[in-house]
Amino acid sequence: MLTRFAVTNARVELAEQYKFDVAVIGSGFAGSLMAMIARRLGKSVILLERGKHPRMVIGESSTPLSNLLLDELAHKYDLPGIKSLTKWGPWQAVHPELACGLKRGFTFFHHRFREPQPPWTDRSRQLLVAASPHDRIADTHWYRADFDSFLVQEARKFGVEYLDEASVTECLEADNGMHLRVTRGGRDITVQAGFVVDATGPRGFLHRALKLGESELPDFPATQALYSHFSGVSQIKDISGQNYWKEAPYPVDDAAVHHVFDGGWVWVLRFNNGIVSAGVSAVDGLANDLDLSTGEAAWNRLLGRIPALREQFAGAKAVQPFRHIQRVGFRSASIAGRNWALLPSAAGFVDPLLSTGFPLTLLGVSRLAEVIDQNWGTQECRTQLEVYASTSDGELLATTRLIAALYANMDNFPVFTAVSLLYFAASSYSETVRRLGKPHLASSFLLHDDLRFGPQCRRMLERALAVQPGGESDELIEDIRRIIEPLDVAGLGNLTRGNWYPVEANDLLGCTHKVTASHDEVMQMLERCGFGCVTSLPYAQS
Repeated sequence: MLTRFAVTNARVELAEQYKFDVAVIGSGFAGSLMAMIARRLGKSVILLERGKHPRMVIGESSTPLSNLLLDELAHKYDLPGIKSLTKWGPWQAVHPELACGLKRGFTFFHHRFREPQPPWTDRSRQLLVAASPHDRIADTHWYRADFDSFLVQEARKFGVEYLDEASVTECLEADNGMHLRVTRGGRDITVQAGFVVDATGPRGFLHRALKLGESELPDFPATQALYSHFSGVSQIKDISGQNYWKEAPYPVDDAAVHHVFDGGWVWVLRFNNGIVSAGVSAVDGLANDLDLSTGEAAWNRLLGRIPALREQFAGAKAVQPFRHIQRVGFRSASIAGRNWALLPSAAGFVDPLLSTGFPLTLLGVSRLAEVIDQNWGTQECRTQLEVYASTSDGELLATTRLIAALYANMDNFPVFTAVSLLYFAASSYSETVRRLGKPHLASSFLLHDDLRFGPQCRRMLERALAVQPGGESDELIEDIRRIIEPLDVAGLGNLTRGNWYPVEANDLLGCTHKVTASHDEVMQMLERCGFGCVTSLPYAQS
């Protein structure tokens, strides 16, 4: 007979069989966060990890919405150790030992293979969108080896029992919950859990064990990825001339840097420990042409086609093995059942472009936490899990439409830029209304459920999938600017900015009616979030 495990803060030797309220499989950031929240809600929790920390994981770049959601969770569930990791300034003050990167914005450059590097002064081939007015409240790149390890330790402080090098080999659904067979250190362990949360990523444990099946990502091309961590990577400002960037809205390298070309893109993310995360995501045709499965040789072939990247990585050395993902996109046919649920990170994935995975996952953690808090052990729980699954799938599909339209226009950069503004407009509006305490004005990711913007955005993305360069592109770009205007609180419609978009208080203060707030309410919100009343300055002065 299974016995209930008494959770304590001390390490406890486990017997052959145990019983927990909640079992979380996978101790990445989302799994550890879910485990500690469930524990704060009074549940007994076990966190199971197949591998061992520290380890390299991609999915490293946060966003303003991600950090806002993380801050909300830390406040709501009393997680003081997490709160300091939601902005660059507090992170550096409280946890300088945890490596991370400074992310002031999103940087995009457009390239064509085997052509000379276009002049760096050509703003028609670049897009810079700031995410913060200064470093102190900036976003971060998470060095996951440090970040995930820290969250595991935080979970253990709350009384979450943690087992690493524990392989869950099978599961059985029963009336009283889920029965998991775990192999660890040469012995079998049986865990009975009232509820199981899968945080093992795309095509993860429950997807395989329960044979959940896979659904299509509509209009999204088959893609592959290749990535590693590097040392010795030069900065863009050093290879292009520093003077040009002095008027930029932020230091151009302190960002999620995207190098975009026909059929794919390269990311470059800098950490403050000297490591740079870089990789490529490409459609099958280009991926097979480069032969991404050959690892470093494929990476060098790619660098040989893009002069700017070849120069930037001339002195670089891979400090991790190259990893190849044969199929990046994924969508599970089922997301939740009677006694289990997949976190959004396990339910589906589209692409690293625009760092959409973090906010999707954190929204899912928040919603699943509410189900556990409000519906545990009730008849309503099954219904709410169905709502959770439907919402998660709907947001994944909305993200798919956006990223598919971007992939379709990687060699039509004016349209790529305009489609990107759909994302930045929806995101900045959502962040603003949440900070104002009005989350009901932006209840869905990318506002895809908004009665007006949702259908309009979908029509723009459908057009973008088949748009032709020239007059057709110009018309689409103009229509996109028109539909984002009612929710643009970041000056994205200001054509005089020439593809460089800073964060300025005056943009929001001139749009208080769009967020149904008074001037004083917005001013107070800016003060609370650390912005103050100062209009942003060129980064050299900030």
